[in-house]
Amino acid sequence: MANLGYAITFARSARKELENLDPALVDRIFPLIESLAQNPRPPKCKKLSGVQNLWRIRIGDYRVIYHIYDADKVIDIVAVRHRREAYR
Repeated sequence: MANLGYAITFARSARKELENLDPALVDRIFPLIESLAQNPRPPKCKKLSGVQNLWRIRIGDYRVIYHIYDADKVIDIVAVRHRREAYR
């Protein structure tokens, strides 16, 4: 049976940000990123204003910022950053 969920891709910078985080924090963040494949707009996600298709989810003090491409069924993770740096 085919998986009808979204494919998840990472921008090179987002992958690097994730790799540089504490492993315990990655253990909290990564399952939520994986869950986006089945539900790209989970409860409490927020569309960022001023940019088309840019969304964010909160995980404690960290933000995962991503694009949703519904036509291609792709979620592109753009950034995984602390909240004070996420929107710069």
